[in-house]
Amino acid sequence: MSQSLIELAGGAIRGIDTPTQVISFVGGDDQLPQRHARLVIDLCLRAGEAMLATGASAADVVATVLRISDAYGISAMHVDITFTSITVSIHRGMNEDPMSVMRIVRVRTTDYTRLQDVYLLIDEIAGQDSPVDVDDARERLTSILTSPHPYRRWVVTAGKAILASGVVVMFNVSFVLVLVAAASAIISDVITRRLGKWSVPGFFAQMAAAVATTSIAVFIFWLRSVGIELPGSNQPTVIVIAGIIMLLSGIGLTASARDAIDGYYVTATARGMEVLMLTLGLAVGISLVLGAALRMGVPVTVATSLGDGISLVPGVVGSTLIGVGFALTSYMRLRLVPLTATAAGLVFAVYSVVLPLAPQPGLAPGIAGAAAGVIGYFTYRWLKVPEGAMTMAGIIALIPGLAVYRALYGFMDSEYAVTEALPAMVVALATGIGLAAGTTIGGFAARRTFGLDHQAMLAARRTRGAR
Repeated sequence: MSQSLIELAGGAIRGIDTPTQVISFVGGDDQLPQRHARLVIDLCLRAGEAMLATGASAADVVATVLRISDAYGISAMHVDITFTSITVSIHRGMNEDPMSVMRIVRVRTTDYTRLQDVYLLIDEIAGQDSPVDVDDARERLTSILTSPHPYRRWVVTAGKAILASGVVVMFNVSFVLVLVAAASAIISDVITRRLGKWSVPGFFAQMAAAVATTSIAVFIFWLRSVGIELPGSNQPTVIVIAGIIMLLSGIGLTASARDAIDGYYVTATARGMEVLMLTLGLAVGISLVLGAALRMGVPVTVATSLGDGISLVPGVVGSTLIGVGFALTSYMRLRLVPLTATAAGLVFAVYSVVLPLAPQPGLAPGIAGAAAGVIGYFTYRWLKVPEGAMTMAGIIALIPGLAVYRALYGFMDSEYAVTEALPAMVVALATGIGLAAGTTIGGFAARRTFGLDHQAMLAARRTRGAR
């Protein structure tokens, strides 16, 4: 009787199903031809490298690589990403040697036209019962990666000028400062592009661009000190802030937080270190110019506040311009520019409506980021625009440029630098994490509600260890 009760109790509590998380599994690729495996690995590596180089998140890259391998009959592929490299490995059973190949990501750019073409090719590969021949797919990928940009470089420079102008418009300042901010953005772009051709490290390029931008603001202060007042030039500080956002240091912060949320901690740490070094470059450049100006007697009074906040109408108009500028600087196709402008304006409108109800740091940006994630999902489903491209276009106007500037200024202007800079840096981090978390949960909620193709969903689950 007691033995029966023990068996009954054991049956009631003993697990009988497959574990929710499979720690390790044996691959079923024992009979995989070596040449086929090598071709698929090469295709996966090149596609993953292209995605990493053009701004895709680590989770998206891993999910996409797994979609490609599944489409070509390889179920036991392992992918590892460490920000500057991508490694793909296949275990082909006990009777064959495993195959592992690593590729270094040497280029960092933002080219959403090429990324969109890569996505279209991958959807064609994974969306058919009989995928594109692997040799043909490799040739088509080569054609995509070597194709020219959709427009010339001067259009990108104009886009950066529009982006900086949009930042200034958000703060509802004069038309003169709009033109000055656009001119400073053009000068900064010329400097960074020239230094990039000379292979100057990004730290010094950021420093040089910050010197140029801050010098323009200091020049306006000097004109005012000698009695020359430019019409509407009462807030030169906004030029520095526009320069910080134009240099896009905040995007790296948001991307780093996104990778950390997705569980790619090594990549997130590397992105965070990159943001830190680029931000330090900005700090050094701004500090050099302000220090020199004060020593020369220029009455520089750089404010860390530009009023009570950004009003709805100037904010939406400025965000729309920022969306246009971001699309051009990211080499998005011209027919998609109105879409990115609309997305940026809508997301900022959501932020403005939510902010009075959720004033805590990071909460309103998180809700606005969720809206951007939903928009990014729908544009990917309907127009095959890369989800990350439209999501980033939606949140670009909310990147914490002003908070980063306040932290930098507090760090440079006070004897107790860390104490003064900490509150603003916390706000910047909260905003970046809120945007990253919001875009992630928004895209996830849209997928769960409206569905995604089966292969992509399985690949996304595999990137997080679920099977």
